[in-house]
Amino acid sequence: MGDYIAIEEQKGPFDFLCSSVTTGTLFIARIDEDKQDLFLDHKWIEQHPNACTFLRPIGDRIVCTIHETSPIQCKAYRCVVMQIFSPDEKLIGKVTGTLSLHTDDPELWKIWEESDQKSNLNTPNVEDQIFQFLESRGYKII
Repeated sequence: MGDYIAIEEQKGPFDFLCSSVTTGTLFIARIDEDKQDLFLDHKWIEQHPNACTFLRPIGDRIVCTIHETSPIQCKAYRCVVMQIFSPDEKLIGKVTGTLSLHTDDPELWKIWEESDQKSNLNTPNVEDQIFQFLESRGYKII
């Protein structure tokens, strides 16, 4: 996604005027409050210069630090944000960046449909909430 968002101007320590490269649409990107310390660490992004400047690693996962204010192209991007493994460690599902579940496992579908954790894409830490929700039901999440 690094080629799709351009920072036009830094407006404050955690506020940026950005543009969508494909549409030219301007938007304000604000670093999520809970990810500000993470954003200040530039080691990973310096090692991955083609990645979106707002991405950062947390353990084995890569997270968006502007999730709450990210543009529509990011919300629609279908990268895999979670892989779901059964208790016997078989890959049984994936969650994409739009927080859509992709699985053929009927039990996982049932649990997913019962969850209200995924209902609001703009909820802070929604990915962490889904991660914890699925782990609490015995799934291994990467």
